[in-house]
Amino acid sequence: MRTLFFLICFLGIINLSEGQKVNKPTFSADTALLDLVERQTFEYFWDGAEPNSGMAPERIHLDGDYPAHDQNIIATGGSGFGCMAILAGIHRRYISRLQGRERFEKIVSFLEKADRFHGAWSHWINDNDGHVKPFGREDDGGDLVETSYLMQGLLCVRQFFINGNHAEKELASRIDALWKGVDFDWYRNGGQEVLYWHWSPDYAWVKNFPVHGYNECLILYVLAACSPTHSIPASVYQHGWAQDGAIDKISYYGNDTLHLHMQGNPPYGGPLFWAQYSYLGLDPKGLRDAYADYWKENREQALINYEWCVNDPKNFKGYGKDNWGLTASYSVRGYAAHAPNERHDLGVISPTAAVSSISYLPEQSMAAIRHWYADMKDKIWGSYGFYDAFSETDSWYPRRYLAIDQGPAAVMIENYRSGLLWKLFMSCPEVQSGLKKLGFSSPYIK
Repeated sequence: MRTLFFLICFLGIINLSEGQKVNKPTFSADTALLDLVERQTFEYFWDGAEPNSGMAPERIHLDGDYPAHDQNIIATGGSGFGCMAILAGIHRRYISRLQGRERFEKIVSFLEKADRFHGAWSHWINDNDGHVKPFGREDDGGDLVETSYLMQGLLCVRQFFINGNHAEKELASRIDALWKGVDFDWYRNGGQEVLYWHWSPDYAWVKNFPVHGYNECLILYVLAACSPTHSIPASVYQHGWAQDGAIDKISYYGNDTLHLHMQGNPPYGGPLFWAQYSYLGLDPKGLRDAYADYWKENREQALINYEWCVNDPKNFKGYGKDNWGLTASYSVRGYAAHAPNERHDLGVISPTAAVSSISYLPEQSMAAIRHWYADMKDKIWGSYGFYDAFSETDSWYPRRYLAIDQGPAAVMIENYRSGLLWKLFMSCPEVQSGLKKLGFSSPYIK
């Protein structure tokens, strides 16, 4: 790590003799800095992993201030992102292939024994015993969205090892069994034309959360259509997710290319995790259906977010071309889904928003990364990369991380650099056939 830091200094990010930022760092300096950010963010899921399962902790607070009930808690969706980050770590030789395989064997062994509800895991899992840690009073059962994020990552792991040695093939086979055990069709709540987010053995469907688009949950419907054992018909996607075309009735920011929406969401698009969580494995490049070109959708949403921060209509301190990014994260008001509109912009920048947008807006993302590392490192950089969120307006710089924010940053950096996770996920034959079933086109679909 120290070698990388001095390489960055040497190449022009920082002048050691004067301690000042160089305005135009070289391409090599950007490459080294990006590798440093990816590597240190990867460590959240490696050195920072929960000890018993090897999975992602819901949060890591370097200030040591945790709620009393919030210890040894696994983030199920964040662990799916973490699996992808570990694959990137193998690819970048931060760890060996053997080390990675052994960690994945530990994770799979834990998941095989952990509580499942018609094949789905809960939002939170207790690392000590694999039992549910309720996310809320009525949320003590299966969470199909978090399970889909987990499976997105595990399918990448399966594809990475599927043609390897005997031990690697065995790992891939065990992941395949977990995948085939997710009963997506059950989560139609009695055969309805929509998928439901939750089911509880104690409260059944009382959460009553049918998942409609548009938001971060596209991967849920894609995987449900792809399932080789418990698939949904295409009509569930059309009626449930796309709401018989109602998904395509609004245009954001006066831009005719950005159509997708969800009832009640603000007119400038949602928080940037909408353009990230489902697309860590699902490659948006060339991905189209009847409703959208998903590369354009995601890029335009990122651009709207960037331009909002540059224009800074609420006059928050620090916002600008090298300091932008609004998404769900910690906030000066607890936890908030920051977004580009009057109500949801609270003056809080979430580094993951810009870092995870690097494939969509590489110049704008790198400008932010350079600024944060060169000018604000002492306030917003720690053991696992950039901290979760900060506010210059409120002089608020918490030394805290969240799995669901660190994961996309590491994964999307790797997708920008090599496309690794996109290639792995899209290589799944069932993913290709499922997308085709739903009416998608993609360069990967044969």
